[in-house]
Amino acid sequence: MYYFATYALKFLLSLFGRIKIYDKSNLPKREGYIIACTHTGWVDILWLGVAVLPTKIHYMAKKELFQTAFTKTLMKQLHAFPVDRANPGPSTIKIPRKLLAEGKVVGIFPSGTRTKENVPLKKGAVTIAGSANAPIVPAAYKGPTNFKDLFQRKKPRIIFGTPIAPNNALSKKESIEAMMKELEAQFNALQMKIADK
Repeated sequence: MYYFATYALKFLLSLFGRIKIYDKSNLPKREGYIIACTHTGWVDILWLGVAVLPTKIHYMAKKELFQTAFTKTLMKQLHAFPVDRANPGPSTIKIPRKLLAEGKVVGIFPSGTRTKENVPLKKGAVTIAGSANAPIVPAAYKGPTNFKDLFQRKKPRIIFGTPIAPNNALSKKESIEAMMKELEAQFNALQMKIADK
């Protein structure tokens, strides 16, 4: 189901313009890592999944998307798992840790919501990375964010940064803080770089 849906989306989205992918070689050769991407609209989620094919992404998604039988089934088929953003519980870390231990790729949007403004990043991605001893690959997307943008044929671009690994020589708290600073710095640099593409 995942491959069918993603390759179908690739075909449909390509009708509005092909995506330009930069520095995909930064993705680790082995799986078991987090992709942390900027989030400006629902389209970036789709293009991110297409950009890393044939790798599958397991998205952390808001629990509201799992409230109906149809969307719950769809989300599960697309390898998404729910998180309560207002009241995060143990499963917020437990599920992605298990996925990472199995060598899978977890997709997280650290802004926590769709926004075109620079907002403080949430620490979920780095907390999970530190807990699972897994690297984070920052990614920045620039392009259409909604149906209107698609029909205006705004060109989509995505760029991948260099992996950020936990520093086991530091305490867990210090390592998470260091990863957070690096993630913010790379996000800022990648967004500036992709804007010039």
